[in-house]
Amino acid sequence: MESRIDRLRKGFEQLGCDAFFSVLPPANQYLSGFLTDFGERSAGVVITRDEAVFLTDSRYTEQAREQVKGYAIEEMKGDLLTRCGERLNDLGAKRVAFDPGGLTVDEHARITSAFKGEFAPDRTLIAEMRLVKSAEELNAIRQASALAEGVMLDVVPTLKAGITEREVAATFEFEFRKRGASGPSFGTIALFGPRSSLPHGEPGDTTLKDGDIVLLDFGCRREGYCSDLTRTFVYGSIPGSWFEEIYDLTRTAQLAALEAVKPGAICRDVDAVARTIIKDGGYGEYFGHGLGHGVGIEIHEGPRVSFRSSERLAPGMVVTVEPGIYLPGKGGVRIEDLVIVTESGCDVLTTSPKELKVLSG
Repeated sequence: MESRIDRLRKGFEQLGCDAFFSVLPPANQYLSGFLTDFGERSAGVVITRDEAVFLTDSRYTEQAREQVKGYAIEEMKGDLLTRCGERLNDLGAKRVAFDPGGLTVDEHARITSAFKGEFAPDRTLIAEMRLVKSAEELNAIRQASALAEGVMLDVVPTLKAGITEREVAATFEFEFRKRGASGPSFGTIALFGPRSSLPHGEPGDTTLKDGDIVLLDFGCRREGYCSDLTRTFVYGSIPGSWFEEIYDLTRTAQLAALEAVKPGAICRDVDAVARTIIKDGGYGEYFGHGLGHGVGIEIHEGPRVSFRSSERLAPGMVVTVEPGIYLPGKGGVRIEDLVIVTESGCDVLTTSPKELKVLSG
């Protein structure tokens, strides 16, 4: 089977390059298998037409030897960016591709000062490789999805009046780790009552009470891959007929959009299926975000499933389908599933019901 390194090298010609480097953890994980905290620059990947070098310091060399395949692993000292530049010089690289999106101005200056050749900024080479997932990647995503959904199914029935949003979010994240995840794939969202109208609101000290909407958006990371799931409930009693209306409309839009996910579908057309239903129902102005996004090593990656996206879906892509309606000062609804695009449609990874559920008080 062709390695990811070999696939990357095939892109050199179209970019007019003879090498590639990265210090970005998601790209490094994809290319080498090295797992680390995405907030830390702990390793560098340097790939030429003939060589593949993995650079890290003494904190990570043992881990690298266990996880990294297909590279010469070199323990380094000093500044990572500087060493990457020097190593490119050693290997005779003249024009080097890299993704500029994740580098700071200072990091770019450090490697530029060390490398004697020319850089070719490119945001697409690795991103396009990552669009279609391998069987191993899909298995990891399935595991992450099942684990996160299991946590929801166990935790939600235990919610009681007086618990805070922050406590619910913390419980989810504790259970993720307890059950084998490395942690959440993003900060868990738990919002009660009117605060459910905040699409990406931060959990706070708001306490749960009768008649509250409960919006939960969460996911975990397992074997280096993410999951993402949203469900909206009510606690004790339904807050009003207005909520039943927007819940039913969101659910109808979500189910219709799932039917539209198939190979060859243009992402903006899939988005339009849900968006049109919500607009025709009178709530178009309250659905402000895109329908979904790709999920993999990162919680947000390609393809984008939005009204701006001309990308086409293909088998092996993994995307979310998550329409929502958010009424400021009243509350909101979002229903989200994670799906794998198949040869004939899509495989919905989440199985929990989407009918409106009233949690017992």
